[in-house]
Amino acid sequence: MDTGRMNRTKRQRGKEKAMPFSVVHHDITDMQVDAIANAANTDLLMGSGVCGAIFRAAGASRMQEACDRLSPIRTGEAVITPGFDLPARYVIHTAGPLWRGGDHNEEALLRSCYRSCLAIASVHGCTSMAFPLISAGIYGYPRAEALDVAEDEIRYWLKENDSTMDVKLALWP
Repeated sequence: MDTGRMNRTKRQRGKEKAMPFSVVHHDITDMQVDAIANAANTDLLMGSGVCGAIFRAAGASRMQEACDRLSPIRTGEAVITPGFDLPARYVIHTAGPLWRGGDHNEEALLRSCYRSCLAIASVHGCTSMAFPLISAGIYGYPRAEALDVAEDEIRYWLKENDSTMDVKLALWP
């Protein structure tokens, strides 16, 4: 694991070249992007919060059928399904870590969620993607820390992969 990347300050990150990345206040289920990430559980069952909203907007029964064929997944992994009734072509489901105080590999697992989703989106030819703030809801990850990890990992992945994918971090309105 690249611990140096985890320890960069915001000032250092600010000096990196501009990437096609932005933070928006928007309902992720309405976004016109190629793929959206779903903050899922390891069994890929319809949950509450953003996960429940994504399932309902996509068509809950079809989404659950698609997820049943792919589950279970490990924390930090991601899998892809069609978007069904969503504006997005795909939903990339990732299982974020449960916050247990920060001493149980939570940051590395959260970073893996973002990397895994971006890699799958890239393989499927996506030019745009939106993320919710993974693990910051019922999984209890502190929002400010989750936001720092998300911004850092997305920017790092875009730079390292020389990607022009337009990535948005959609904070629930």
